[in-house]
Amino acid sequence: MSIPPNKRGVKARRRYDSTRRRAQAAQTRQDVIKASLDTFMERGYTGTTMNAVARAAAVAVETIYRAFGSKAALFTAVVEAAIAGGAARAEVPVEQRPAIRAMIEERDPRRVLEMHAATQPGIHGRAGPLYRVLMEAAATDPELADVRNQLETQRLTGMRRLAKLLKDRGDIRQEISVEEAGDILWTVNSGAVYDLLVVQRGWSAERYRDWIASTNARALLAERRRPTRRKDRLRPRNSRS
Repeated sequence: MSIPPNKRGVKARRRYDSTRRRAQAAQTRQDVIKASLDTFMERGYTGTTMNAVARAAAVAVETIYRAFGSKAALFTAVVEAAIAGGAARAEVPVEQRPAIRAMIEERDPRRVLEMHAATQPGIHGRAGPLYRVLMEAAATDPELADVRNQLETQRLTGMRRLAKLLKDRGDIRQEISVEEAGDILWTVNSGAVYDLLVVQRGWSAERYRDWIASTNARALLAERRRPTRRKDRLRPRNSRS
């Protein structure tokens, strides 16, 4: 004789909600990045400790180490978030971000460069102060020097992707390679040029934006052939009128 199991009083096991757990982890990561930004800006890289960031973010310091691994990796995430326009945006793959999608879909090469130039004042305005913190610390910290090189490599890679997009469409002059075009974009759109023109010379963001758009277009794009008007075709070559 078998005895039926007694199910009364036994609570059903709650299904593990991995989606909710991931959302909580993502929110914690964003909170830590935001708190880190404020702390790095206030104290600099050397003066910022993981304990200070943990207090500002109201989390355990072990949580930060689990999420980022080291202070240098945390600082890298903060810079990437500043470039993207926020920690949540930084989690979105570059090609899926609205501004990048719009550039990929645009067919006019001059308009592509104008759209790209429009993103630069905001990027440098947000990330520029962090880059200055980075450059100062990288002079004496080999790990931060690696972070600086990593970020610049990422920026160069992004510029070469833009160059390849235009090159594949036949918009860049034939004698200019993708690598050279990427180098030109990497230089003209650099934070150093922004600092020279906007920070030191006092250019407005709009003037800087328009200048880099036109400079890149003149340096890279093939000349547009002007359509021949009908009366020009009919005019004799030796005519002076």
